Amino acid sequence: MFDLPGSWVWDYWFADDGEKYHLFFLYASRALKDPDARHYRASIGHAVSDDLVEWTQVADALVRSDAPAFDDLATWTGSVVRHPDGTWFLFYTGASLAANGKNVQRVGYATSSDLHTWTKAPGPVLEARGPWYETLDSDEWQDEAFRDPWVLADPDGDGWHMLVTARAPQGPIRGRGVVGHAWSPDLRSWELRPPLSVPSADGFGQLEVLQVEVVDGRPVLLFSCLDEHAMPSRAGSRGGTWVVPADSVLGPFDIDEAYPVTDEGLYVGRLIQRRDDGQWLLFAFRNTGDDGSFVGGVSDPMPVEWRGGRLVRQEVAAARA
Repeated sequence: MFDLPGSWVWDYWFADDGEKYHLFFLYASRALKDPDARHYRASIGHAVSDDLVEWTQVADALVRSDAPAFDDLATWTGSVVRHPDGTWFLFYTGASLAANGKNVQRVGYATSSDLHTWTKAPGPVLEARGPWYETLDSDEWQDEAFRDPWVLADPDGDGWHMLVTARAPQGPIRGRGVVGHAWSPDLRSWELRPPLSVPSADGFGQLEVLQVEVVDGRPVLLFSCLDEHAMPSRAGSRGGTWVVPADSVLGPFDIDEAYPVTDEGLYVGRLIQRRDDGQWLLFAFRNTGDDGSFVGGVSDPMPVEWRGGRLVRQEVAAARA
């Protein structure tokens, strides 16, 4: 498990350079006292590991910019990919406050030659825009959702795709969460495209921290959402991280088919394939303790497998066998 005694640790993502695994994570000082205050104090930390179990913290990756800037409030969740020329790209969410006090989220990036020293590109490259995505014009939420970029190479070699946590401007309030989508030829310039899912009466108000992978030959989408932000039909599910089966890493994704792979005690499930044996592993951060309070810290790896057409943690599969 990765944790910091003086800070809360929550959302995170991985990179694998072929020799070491890299963990990028959001953290904020426990001196804030209130864990809910951590979001507006978030920086992006960095740790490395040889085995995905023991981690060594190294210098931070990114902090917020001086105002005025699209990331002058906080730097939030993202992903890391490597360009064919060897340059690493860290895509991240930049948070700022609008004049009406609402949180606005945009996507920016930084580059590195070694995964340790990062240089921010000037300004954001993507933001929410109609007609496909809900913006500040809506009063239904406290934020303009456009965050958690997950970037992947096109399966057919046609540039790059980005999946984004976003909302549609119509549909049931707690069912408007959609898989936002953008495309790029070079990782630097981006074209906003229609979402890869639709709002649903059995859906979620936000599909947080998206990830797509092909696990043992089967494409899957992962996202996280708690009961309180989902449609009433999901009440009592106590789900934290959800899985959606798919025909392709580019969807379209039927969010109605989502099922939980963790309960609400574990949030932001991420998959990574272990290099030495090809085993797929699930991580998550510890969301709540027995008393319901926030905990934080990234879990140890949990092996997953397909069982009965569903992706499950192996210990869960063994218990049901």
